[in-house]
Amino acid sequence: MRDYFFGYPRPDGQVGIRNHVLLLSGTLYANPTCERVAQMVQNTIPIVHPLGRCQIAPDLVQTFRTLVGHGLNPNAAAVIVVDHFKEQGCTADEIAHEVAKSGKPVEVVNIRRDGGAINALGHALRTAVAFNRQIGTQQRERVSLDKLVYGINCGTSDVTSGLAHNRCVGWVADRVVEAGGRALVAETTEMMGGEELIRNKAKTPEIAEKILKMIQRMEERILACGVELRGSQPTGDNIAGGLSTIEEKAIGAMQKWGTKPLVGAVDYAEQIGAESGVWVMDTPGHGGESITGIAAAGSQVMSFSTGGGHTINHPLMITMRLTGNRESWEKMKDTMEVDVSDMFDGTSLDEAGQRLFDEVLELCGGKMTKAEALREFNAFAINRCGPSV
Repeated sequence: MRDYFFGYPRPDGQVGIRNHVLLLSGTLYANPTCERVAQMVQNTIPIVHPLGRCQIAPDLVQTFRTLVGHGLNPNAAAVIVVDHFKEQGCTADEIAHEVAKSGKPVEVVNIRRDGGAINALGHALRTAVAFNRQIGTQQRERVSLDKLVYGINCGTSDVTSGLAHNRCVGWVADRVVEAGGRALVAETTEMMGGEELIRNKAKTPEIAEKILKMIQRMEERILACGVELRGSQPTGDNIAGGLSTIEEKAIGAMQKWGTKPLVGAVDYAEQIGAESGVWVMDTPGHGGESITGIAAAGSQVMSFSTGGGHTINHPLMITMRLTGNRESWEKMKDTMEVDVSDMFDGTSLDEAGQRLFDEVLELCGGKMTKAEALREFNAFAINRCGPSV
């Protein structure tokens, strides 16, 4: 079994599988500058969003942590943080200060401080060109698979999910962990009904208790809104795909976790520890918010398994899609990488899992996903704790 990939070692010990200049917006009003630079300069990835101002303290902290995490993600070789003016606790200078600890090149562009939008755009353009020239000489190197953080998520689940593609993702997660790497799972709402599985898989009772408290907290937040989770989970497309209860959905979703122990649990967008194993992040089931949290934790590549088909693609974390639903593959194969529907014709889990594993390693070595080639970047969304103020 192959236990290496070819990537870009970073000064902080992480390894990227892409070598991009990241344009990181600190606030809503900096978005146009990031987008304009990305349109004009090759090899730049814009991260834009509607937040960064007028947020209650816990939300501002979460926004800050998410943005810093993306700056630290090893797929970003250099980072330009763009700000409009100043939001105490989430300024470009504060974000850049944390990102700079990784040793990668970082520059701040402040629209007000630079003298307006035109001057700021010029500053960002020149920096992006200079950073591209600086990182352009870096070469891929052979590195151990223990440097991989394998992101795991699913969406538009149906009856094929727990029987086919989710099992393949779990098979790959096992291989990554056996090689010393880490797998990162999420979607707290889709753990409800799987509490006994969590108790059995957790390395210690304390880890199990932390995850169970995440589930309880999520359900309490939903009930505080005066609604029942079961009014939105399973979703309409889940029900159309044959899933009838949240428990049924949870058991199928947790097939992605594989057989290795759960070694830790973290809050949304929090950095995971160094221990090899399966890590759990507290995220909603909303795909964009969930995979954004996983990318902020340092995942270089994600397998997104889907029954109904999907176009989801994170701007920075390589997002490959697979399905075990043959009809969905035929309809959505322009934006999906792997079809494992032949498992229903007798193909073994080992064979289908190896097919997925080979694709993941090829993506780590530079092969593009279909959505990446199409520049179909549609999944950056920061989870929120409360209202705007």
